Amino acid sequence: MSGEGLPPNGNGSGDAPRIQLLAQYVKDLSFENPGAPMLINVRPAIDLGVDLQARKMEGDQYEIDLRLRVSAKHEDKTIFLLELSYAGIGLIQNVPEEVISQILLIEIPMMLFPFARRVVADTVRDGGMPPLMIEPIDFASLYRAKAEQQQQQMGAPTANA
Repeated sequence: MSGEGLPPNGNGSGDAPRIQLLAQYVKDLSFENPGAPMLINVRPAIDLGVDLQARKMEGDQYEIDLRLRVSAKHEDKTIFLLELSYAGIGLIQNVPEEVISQILLIEIPMMLFPFARRVVADTVRDGGMPPLMIEPIDFASLYRAKAEQQQQQMGAPTANA
């Protein structure tokens, strides 16, 4: 059966929006384990930091960098510190300019997160502790909070003003 009679965007071509993750990779990984072996069996307090960076590359391609910083402490002693920069190359076509930042900072990080989570779990496990399974991150809330913060810094009026 040929593609005759199909609408121009029915087969993924034409003007249909296209969002695709072309590649993903560990850009940087650091793991310090000063608590080993004395503090391996204690239950640490975990502090998680998340940062997102996006930059335009050639054409319709963007690099999205999901940065996770995990610090585990017991009392005042550091058990471990993990810093991960997990990146992906995203292709974004036929999408309105005003929603590209949402795709870059919400949708693509949601695609990258399960793989970054696995890297964190495996690295912590390889450091002698139980794997650390990071709870899913609400990237939409992070995006909104960052947008509000930028609006306040610029002194722009809010929607209620």
